[in-house]
Amino acid sequence: MADAQAAEGLIDTAPLSPIRERTNTLEHALLKRPEPKDLLDRGILHAPPGVAAAVQLKQHELEKSMAKDALKTHLAKRPEKETLIQRNILSASSAAPQIQAHQKELERSMLEDSLKDKLAHRPQPAEVIEKGILNVCAGSQPMRIQLSKHNSSDKLEPIGVFEGR
Repeated sequence: MADAQAAEGLIDTAPLSPIRERTNTLEHALLKRPEPKDLLDRGILHAPPGVAAAVQLKQHELEKSMAKDALKTHLAKRPEKETLIQRNILSASSAAPQIQAHQKELERSMLEDSLKDKLAHRPQPAEVIEKGILNVCAGSQPMRIQLSKHNSSDKLEPIGVFEGR
């Protein structure tokens, strides 16, 4: 009995014909094979079956040259850099694009600081009158006009006149 058990461990249980299994897997793969139309739609095949490879190659070259020509005409019609800068499409800055936003923000804050400084050192109305820059009729005081912005337009209109400070 020990000899029978030892003999069973040595027995080859593999199928007799591996060729038959390969044939079955090949048939199975061929059944699952996608249709040529699906391959065309997915861009795997470039031309329907039956079209010669030379014709496919010429067609591909023609499409490529047509795309090059279209690109050349669009580039020829593109406006010059100076025109784009004048139309405020491009900035005149030579800084890298990543830091242009920070550069703009810095320029704006510098301008704001400059205006605040100039307003802080602005002369009083009496000084301007004394220097003859502002002319005022005899006996009258400088007047302020209060302006209002209507919702319907961006035009400013006076809503009242106040004398002096």
